Formats: sequence, structure tokens, C-alpha cells
Amino acid sequence: MKNNEMKIFSCNSNRPLAAEICEFIGVKLSESEVTRFKDGEVGVKLCESVRNADVFIIQPTCYPTNDNLMELILMIDAAHRASARRVTAVIPYYGYSRQDRKVEPRVPISAKVVANLLEAVKVSRVLTMDLHADQIQGFFNVPVDNLFATPVMVDYLHGCDIKDIVVVSPDSGGVDRARFLAKKLDAGLAIIDKRRPKANVCQIMNVIGEVEGKNCIIIDDIIDTAGSISGAAKALKENGAKDVFCLATHAVFSGNAAENLKSADFKEILITNTIPLRDSMKDMDNIRVLSVAKLIGEAIVRIHEGSSVSSLFI
Repeated sequence: MKNNEMKIFSCNSNRPLAAEICEFIGVKLSESEVTRFKDGEVGVKLCESVRNADVFIIQPTCYPTNDNLMELILMIDAAHRASARRVTAVIPYYGYSRQDRKVEPRVPISAKVVANLLEAVKVSRVLTMDLHADQIQGFFNVPVDNLFATPVMVDYLHGCDIKDIVVVSPDSGGVDRARFLAKKLDAGLAIIDKRRPKANVCQIMNVIGEVEGKNCIIIDDIIDTAGSISGAAKALKENGAKDVFCLATHAVFSGNAAENLKSADFKEILITNTIPLRDSMKDMDNIRVLSVAKLIGEAIVRIHEGSSVSSLFI
């Protein structure tokens, strides 16, 4: 094998995305086996040599999170023990990212624990997308590249010819993301003031900003049960908004997400393919999946060649 050859592997959680990334780059998806023993243990095997190779392993740690995380950890270890020159974990969706700090006594910082696990198997670098909290990059002692899906969304929205736009952040923590989109669309900005008494329970309080008679675009990084973003849509409608669009990078879609999204009457729900769309959501005709394969593929090429990744967003 020639020195510094690129090898791209995929675990099981999102092989269609991995195949699309490889098609964009113009390389073959390397062969591997990810299996289960009778007792549920994960078995991993790389089916081709990776000696001196620049290895990229694609695996969003979405549902089932623990199984997918273990597949990733074991494949990193397999590549390292097979003498790969460098192993980059490509994690389009970083599971446990919402557990990024201690919000009450006697709880773990789970996002940091996941970082420790990845470093324990000697991951060389991490490439991810729209981390729930930027400080997670600091949980690692190896380079972390955090991509943003907003450029993909902007390209799509520019072709939709939506008038009188106001971009809405569903909470104060997402204001920077909403402001960036608003600047790209030359649109206004509004914020939902909300209170969350406990996980997956959200009470909408106020709309800060002028939304009456406007087409509102709510942008968030994750949609889980969709209670928060659906409540935001209802609050916007109560304040006189016209059509309400929903944008999110990671479509977790757990629990009663389908019911909540249907009740919110979104004009369109835009998500990306960092996570495969669940079968229970495929009958919703207002969901459009945007691909981030080219964005991730370009970042992989730049990492391999040693060029700038941050310049993708200038």
C-alpha cells in the first residue's frame, strides 16, 4: 500500500450516507464486517489492509445510541491495531451531546465520557456536525472539526422564493445559529422565550420580535420529540405568523415526534441525512431531507490533504 492512502469505512448506523460521501469523493467504500454475537456483543472486522493508511470511519451515534457507539469504538481500535497511520472518527451526529454539563448534583457529564472513550482507543481526530454545545470540542485532546449544516439549508432556501422571512431561534441558546441564517437570507430575527421544567418537557412563554404577517423559519440543531419546536410553531401562529417552516440538522425523532410535528402544521420540515429518517416519519409529505454528503466529503478531502476545513464557511 502506498503511504497516506485514504480508506473510508462505515459502521452500520448510516451506510447510505457513507456511500454518498464516497461517491462524491470518488473512492470506494472500504469493506468491513460489523456483526453481533448470540449474546448481543458487537463483532468488527476490517476486510482489507489499512497499514499506513489515512482511515476515516463514518458512524453517527444515533438510535440505538449505545450499540452504534460501541461499533465505532471497536472499529477505531481495529484500525489502530492494524497499523493505520491516522484514524479519524466521522460522527455526523454526536450522541450524548446534550449531556454536556452538570445541571444537578450527582449526574455525569456524558458527552465528556464519550470523548474519553474515543480517546481511549486512540482516535486521531474527530469530524462532526452541529455539536449541541461548542464546548464539547474542548472535551477532546485531539483535533475536532465541527461542521455546520446551515450552508446546505441556505442553498435550498434561496431556491424557494419565500418572502417576508423572519428566522426564529426556539431558545436563547440557538440565537447565534438563527442570526447566521438570518444574515444569509437578509431576514429578520425573533426568539422564543421558553421554560423547560424537565427533559423533553417544554413550556412556551413569549415570542420576542415581530412575526405578525411574516413567514417564520425556526432553526434548531436537534429535533427529538419535537415538543419544543412544535410549541414554538403554535406560539408563532398565535402571534400572527403566516407560514411556519422548520429547519434542523439532526432528526432524532423519538417518542411522539410524528404526532407533535403533525399538530404544528408546518409548511415544510427541512432536515439533513446525518441520521437516517425513521420509517414512522416517511409518510409525512412535508418532510424534505437535505444531504450533507458533499459537505462532509469535502471536509474529509481537506483533512486528508492537510488543507483548511474552516475555510468552507468563509
